[in-house]
Amino acid sequence: MRFVGDLARSPFAYVPKRAPLQLASPGAAVAYLGALVVVAFACSNPLVLLAAAAAATLAGRLAGARDAVRVGWRMGLSLALLITVVNALVYHRGETVLARLGHWPLLGQVDVTAQALVAGLSYGLRALVTMIAFAVYSACVDPDRVLRALRPLARRSALTATLVSRLVPVAAADASRLRSAAQLRGPAAAEVGVAPLARRLLAGSLDRAVDVAATLELRGYSLGTRARNRRQRSRYDRRFYAVAALLLAATIAGKLLGADDFHAYPSIAIAVGPATLALCVLITLSGLTPLRRRTKRRLSSADGTKIPLYGGKSSRRQMEREVARV
Repeated sequence: MRFVGDLARSPFAYVPKRAPLQLASPGAAVAYLGALVVVAFACSNPLVLLAAAAAATLAGRLAGARDAVRVGWRMGLSLALLITVVNALVYHRGETVLARLGHWPLLGQVDVTAQALVAGLSYGLRALVTMIAFAVYSACVDPDRVLRALRPLARRSALTATLVSRLVPVAAADASRLRSAAQLRGPAAAEVGVAPLARRLLAGSLDRAVDVAATLELRGYSLGTRARNRRQRSRYDRRFYAVAALLLAATIAGKLLGADDFHAYPSIAIAVGPATLALCVLITLSGLTPLRRRTKRRLSSADGTKIPLYGGKSSRRQMEREVARV
């Protein structure tokens, strides 16, 4: 039963947890994760992009979204590899020719250069950071809270975005179940290809979309009623907003100081100076923002004296010494 439950749940599905990223308001979480994506698209230095990927990975693991981070890395690496290969085959600029693949239809003479590979790698790392940040957002940000926050501004768009956030993990779980069912039919059964599986998944998603539309209509979402928006602020909001502002300011300052210097054509030039290393360290350390500090709880004794309770992995002897001291 545990295997079936794990299989049915998508790694991108939101799971409520007592972690800072889950407890923060949607605006603070989006500002923090969006700042990492802005850094990825504003910078082109592979070192800075790797630091942004490390920060997004660290933030996801600290928030308890390890499965989402792992899937995000897998999808991001696949997309980055595809972008790198396509860029190497399409762009023939560069001084260092690694392979001459001859004449191809529609592409002409194909010469793979080291400069084209490095430039494609830079583009692919941007896609990698985006996929990891989206995976962490999908697994750690409550879509219902996003809907409540955006409904006064754009009710229909907010509802559409929330439904997409909800139904993407459901579609991924459906694909996993269909794939597992096809594998359990036995060796004598005909092999199921990708096209039949995609058709069945599309048909199921259309049926579910009709059911969701009917349910929303019955619940009165088509009516023009006003909904009260209760802003729920968390004590972690300032932390995420401050780190997001720090990331954006550091990125702008780094670009002005030359920390993002990167040129792939005609020769490869990557900045590795102190400004670049400082920017990379700062971006990587921003991944520690969802870290939750362990606090001491206190219990009152019979005479009113406060006895500290050490949570987590603290030893029992330390607690007994505090009680004996009282």
